[in-house]
Amino acid sequence: MPIPAPAAPTVAFIGGGNMAAALIGGLLANGWASSRIRVAEIGGARREFLSREFGVAVRADAQAIAAEADAVVLAVKPQQMHEALAGLTLKDGALVVSIAAGVTLASIKAALGSDTHCVRTMPNTPALLGAGITGLFAPAGTPLPARMLAERLLAAAGACVWVDREELLDAVTAVSGSGPAYFFLVVEAMTEAGIQLGLSPATAARLAAHTAYGAGRMAVEEGLAKNVAVATLRANVTSKGGTTEAALAHLESAGLRATFHEALNKAAARAAELGAALNRS
Repeated sequence: MPIPAPAAPTVAFIGGGNMAAALIGGLLANGWASSRIRVAEIGGARREFLSREFGVAVRADAQAIAAEADAVVLAVKPQQMHEALAGLTLKDGALVVSIAAGVTLASIKAALGSDTHCVRTMPNTPALLGAGITGLFAPAGTPLPARMLAERLLAAAGACVWVDREELLDAVTAVSGSGPAYFFLVVEAMTEAGIQLGLSPATAARLAAHTAYGAGRMAVEEGLAKNVAVATLRANVTSKGGTTEAALAHLESAGLRATFHEALNKAAARAAELGAALNRS
């Protein structure tokens, strides 16, 4: 008689906002049983939505939810973290995964105990479509099964990358956490330019958005998956003396590359400032 596979761990989400919902939906789509997912959410209307949408147990009492879970995902707003952690008691050996920006592992361990296994993460909003990417950090001594479980949970919403120092999550925030907004700005600017060139607003918007979508897919599927540098993909579109070369030459001469470097440095510095202020309070 075959030995039955072990049941999936029980996961508790503290906070039921959009990112938690994205992860819950991804877990269910990947075969996680709804009976193994619980949510603590203080908003009555939101509790009803989560229960109706996903068929998971939703309660207002975070302690009751956390006490029976193998993994606890801290999905509250950073400003609510202190209140969410107050009085929280975990099951022995439970993993804690934080998706709250800026909240350090030191502050979480101070509330839950220094021996708590914690993984800090930074997802981004395309997770809502299952197309996100998450940076993860686990301190030295975190058991491999805990790291694997954390990645399994976040991979429900997209790709995952690990960084080897917690402060590098500020860089992750600058590149991917805030990154979707940069691309939205580019699409917005391309749409405006298309309208100025005589296209209707609807046509310009469609051309710009689908171009960004297609280029993103090529960067992943033709670039990363096949180990082709994105610079090579760019060169492949750029004919000598052609239209693309003319546009790119202007963008480079206008300092686009340096501007992006400066912008991401500003975002990383701001992430560090906000995190420091948050963890002092």
